[in-house]
Amino acid sequence: MSHGRVNRETAAARASHHIDPESGAILAPIQPSTTFERAPDGEYPGGFIYSRTGNPNRQQLEEILRTLEGGAACAAFSSGSAATAAVFQALSRGDHVVAPNDCYHGTRALLRDVFARWGLQVTFTDVTDAEQVRQAMRPDTRFVWVETPSNPMLKVTDIRRTAEIAHESGALCVCDNTWATPMLQLPIELGVDMVVHSTTKYLSGHSDVMGGAVITASEDAFFGKVRQVQATYGAVPSAFDCWLTLRGIRTLHLRMRAHCENAGAVASFLSEHPRVEAVHYPGLAAPAERAVAERQMSDFGGGVSLPGGGGGEGGGWQAGCDGDCGEAAAVHARDEPGRN
Repeated sequence: MSHGRVNRETAAARASHHIDPESGAILAPIQPSTTFERAPDGEYPGGFIYSRTGNPNRQQLEEILRTLEGGAACAAFSSGSAATAAVFQALSRGDHVVAPNDCYHGTRALLRDVFARWGLQVTFTDVTDAEQVRQAMRPDTRFVWVETPSNPMLKVTDIRRTAEIAHESGALCVCDNTWATPMLQLPIELGVDMVVHSTTKYLSGHSDVMGGAVITASEDAFFGKVRQVQATYGAVPSAFDCWLTLRGIRTLHLRMRAHCENAGAVASFLSEHPRVEAVHYPGLAAPAERAVAERQMSDFGGGVSLPGGGGGEGGGWQAGCDGDCGEAAAVHARDEPGRN
């Protein structure tokens, strides 16, 4: 384990650590106030004006996420979809996006059903194939969206290669790192410009809070637009949401180890089961794809995907999304004749 990884684990374990100067409490208090004191000179001595634009708990959450991903700044949102939408909202009418044909259904819905009506153009392609990404690039392409491992098929994309292709065309590269988390994968170190998370999943880890985040490699003009969307549209997490997410992050490094161990065991079991048609898992991928996963991830992740009976887009079903449900997956595959 590298020294940098140890630092990340330590940072995660101390995510909600904050010494209160008055009481000596070691955990940050929840600050539900929507407004903050203005001094006689009109300034705000605490640095906060209104909770939609900034809150102590949100600031702490954004700082730990920035630290874990190795970025320059972070903007937290009320859901992963809100974070994703903010990145698209920072674009202009007529801009073009290259996106994976295998991506989270909510991301696809945002692009096809919402932003296409606003004039955003999108090309869905197999981003695991560098040549297809090159062919999809256009003069008006503003960024390439990467989701690796993908949802639902857990496909692995070469982040560094894809970022290079985007940058060659003057575009940005954005990576959804929800499945891997910064404990397994660091897209910014691989050349990505921004990282997106649904903190609802592994980062929070307890299925009791929704949230999202955008972490940027540099506080440039584009991220400034994301910040503007955050403040203007107001899709921000509450103080309690931030506090709960911080609590979850404290055990992220431990949970991810267990998730990876459990998922690997379940994937191996299902891959040999006579009633299972196929198992999608980075550790069981074809040699070339597995080599990419080994190069950019420290482990193969906690998700296992199997093809569903319906076929078509979204025809897969998964185990291990944000809890230890791998055992249940094995039981379903064994005991339900209707399952593949």
